[in-house]
Amino acid sequence: MTTLTPEEHPFATFIRMLGKGQRGARDLSEAEACQAMGLLLEGQVQPVQLGAFLMLLRHKEETAEELAGFTRAVRQRLQAPALPVDLDWPSYAGKKRHLPWYLLAARCLAQNGIRIFMHGAGPHTAGRLYTEQLLSILDIPDCQDWKAVRQALDQQQLAFMSLGRWMPALQEMIGLRPLLGLRSPIHSLARGLNPLAARCSLQSIFHPGYQPVHQQASALLGDQAIVIKGEGGEVEVNPDSPALLLGTSAGQLWEEEWPASGEQRQVKPERLDPAHLLAVWQGRQADPYGEQAIIGTMALGLRGLGQPMAEAMAQARQWWRERNG
Repeated sequence: MTTLTPEEHPFATFIRMLGKGQRGARDLSEAEACQAMGLLLEGQVQPVQLGAFLMLLRHKEETAEELAGFTRAVRQRLQAPALPVDLDWPSYAGKKRHLPWYLLAARCLAQNGIRIFMHGAGPHTAGRLYTEQLLSILDIPDCQDWKAVRQALDQQQLAFMSLGRWMPALQEMIGLRPLLGLRSPIHSLARGLNPLAARCSLQSIFHPGYQPVHQQASALLGDQAIVIKGEGGEVEVNPDSPALLLGTSAGQLWEEEWPASGEQRQVKPERLDPAHLLAVWQGRQADPYGEQAIIGTMALGLRGLGQPMAEAMAQARQWWRERNG
């Protein structure tokens, strides 16, 4: 009696490309990465294959071509409407050292007509404060679907929708962190998805080695983007440190360094009190560090929309001073 050899699963090819030892393993091409992510998003892989694939990528570190291919696969499966958006603002890291001042920066920009779409994946690491936990206190719309996003953008120029509501397969992959013990490349991928094709994608990548990779991936995709090492991993300029901006425009790469704006290094607060954000927004309390972070982050958004640094900073200061808290 002849024993039949089990037929190889189509996804096994991609695992073999990444895991075939030091001499046999190789990176995926952009087209291969797009095909592999397509199979993942369509649920055509086994759980053990998903875990192996994500951890092999995590171990070797993804390339710009792989990120671009993964992003193309996601965009091909999006069912998002055509909405005019100025800034795509991913928020996936959470804050643990300082309050999320970027939220007030986004509110102030929106108050001055800059249309912003924010997205995140919810609390996934203990001890951090996430955007989703602060939406109600800061009156930022938490949208359930694209119709609500359209309405929020038209009424408040600012909308948030969680990743799980528009690409649930990616949210499920992010949710594997407690099982795998490590962040997967999906945490990184989500920052460059720009689902509504905003004029500029703002991306915060904490680890310096990954920042040029995201810049190059954005260029491959033809996106206009700025990549920074944001405070705590969020899109927020740290006034205590110089900021290196890695940008793309019309497929070209550029970089720019902004000096630290704080007069002296601030001591991090003993605890993160969300009510303090609202008090600063309303002018009831002052916070020199927070306000410098807000102004710098607003200027970052304006720089992404084409304003030179000095002009962007001046405009940000004026808008913050004249805000309607």
